[in-house]
Amino acid sequence: MKAVEHEEIKRIAQLARLDLDPAETNDLATQLTDILRYMEQLNSVDTQGVEPLSHVHEIVNQLRADEVQSSLDRETALRNAPDADGTYFKVPRVIKD
Repeated sequence: MKAVEHEEIKRIAQLARLDLDPAETNDLATQLTDILRYMEQLNSVDTQGVEPLSHVHEIVNQLRADEVQSSLDRETALRNAPDADGTYFKVPRVIKD
């Protein structure tokens, strides 16, 4: 397992839009190298016969039945609007020319 190079750290920092000083670059290179070495140890663990899992607890989605229900009519929906023209909600313009 090779050490993480400073150029790799600088490239990652650039992609993440981080401005790192040389001391931070050194620290991150050391930390990432340590993390990768630890992960490399996990490759030596015998996982034969162990089923992969996505969560430690067995979770089942509790979904409600998909049933058609009535919705608000336009007049009721627009009744509480701060500003409407009778058909649509009116909102302040957010995109400037």
